[in-house]
Amino acid sequence: MSPRRGAWLLAAGRAVLGVAVLAAPEQVTSRWLGEDNAALPIVTDLARSLGARDLALGIATLQTLDDPVLGPRVQAACALVDGVDVLATILAAPVLPRKGLIGTVLVAGAAAAAGLSFSRRLAAS
Repeated sequence: MSPRRGAWLLAAGRAVLGVAVLAAPEQVTSRWLGEDNAALPIVTDLARSLGARDLALGIATLQTLDDPVLGPRVQAACALVDGVDVLATILAAPVLPRKGLIGTVLVAGAAAAAGLSFSRRLAAS
């Protein structure tokens, strides 16, 4: 897969996830955090901020994808954010459902690794 296509797919997926979290924060985060945690009002509010973050990063990536300087940098920033999501999920492991923990670490970890690879490949092309 070309780095541009891969970065585009990651960005589009991130934007769609952001919209989903903004529209239905409890339903989306319950898979990650568990139903009891996702139902807490503070978690709903924080989830919306994460949804807005992902929507904004997805849009920023799509808008800068063809810029030879900004494109790789924005893609690297997204990889960093995904890596922090992995770390935060691992740190919260004792209170998270095992399925959500494993799924989030796998998905966000893969997105971080792929995003970093796409960033490097975009910079080199």
